[in-house]
Amino acid sequence: LIAEKLGGYDFLKDLTLLDKIEVFVDDKAFREEWAVIKRENKLRLARHIKATTGYDVNPNALFDVQVKRIHEYKRQQLNIFGVIHRYLSIKAMSAEEKKKVVPRVSIFGGKAAPGYWMAKTIIHLINNVADVVNKDPEVGDLLKVIFIADYNVSKAEIICPASDISEHISTAGTEGSGTSNMKFVLNGGLIIGTCDGANIEITREIGEQNIFLFGNLAEDVEDLRHRHFYGGFKLDPQLERVFDAIKDNLFGDKTDFSALTSSIEEHGDYYIVSDDFNSYITTHEMVDEAFQNQEEWLAKSITSVARMGFFSM
Repeated sequence: LIAEKLGGYDFLKDLTLLDKIEVFVDDKAFREEWAVIKRENKLRLARHIKATTGYDVNPNALFDVQVKRIHEYKRQQLNIFGVIHRYLSIKAMSAEEKKKVVPRVSIFGGKAAPGYWMAKTIIHLINNVADVVNKDPEVGDLLKVIFIADYNVSKAEIICPASDISEHISTAGTEGSGTSNMKFVLNGGLIIGTCDGANIEITREIGEQNIFLFGNLAEDVEDLRHRHFYGGFKLDPQLERVFDAIKDNLFGDKTDFSALTSSIEEHGDYYIVSDDFNSYITTHEMVDEAFQNQEEWLAKSITSVARMGFFSM
């Protein structure tokens, strides 16, 4: 579609040419074609998920993706805690309230270093949550959780173009750069992220209105860590509810995840999960609201791609 509008594939060698597609952002036919291509990519990923996990996912749902190396600073634990919060919230809803929920597929992928036990614990929790959520008839298509095993470049070629939103949520000040966020935006997906790494440069290029930022800033992180140890630490109430569910063995033996929860509750929350949790949940509510206006969402997607030429430098 881009090549058709630009008259060729020169943009593959010079991404600054992408800025020429921004003139089509209000073109209804162009937006419709853009949406069709995104849906086809989501269907392709849905088929892969079915073939590899056995789970059916709704291609009309919001595809929320976090695929990258599993590490505490990249905070896949924040993401899965957020998923549990969403699950508990849906479970507490009336039938009428559930009709207003934006269906979501939370997709994880990535590898942990062989000896990195905490990272493997996060993967274990993600898979246990998936096992519970995906089989719950009260939730149905409102939420699905998927872990794509053996993540690699070939799978990224299927995953990135299917993303509606991708998560780049490292603790502020810990990400040296990050490039997967660039790949996701270039494939028409929006970002939820912290003010960290290349998220900052991407925001500068595409505009704050086209990205969902949350959380504490890098300059505040050391003060928060100091306060956790010497000024008293209080767990976020919504995160406490999530931990209570884990401790009630809702997602398997609680002792499997005690190190993960205690690293936050009792050992200083080094990666600022609790401090950022409320902001993270609130920003996801903004994502849900924005996704319901598909015309505006498509405009954000097209505009973001058009403004990514800077990253070919």
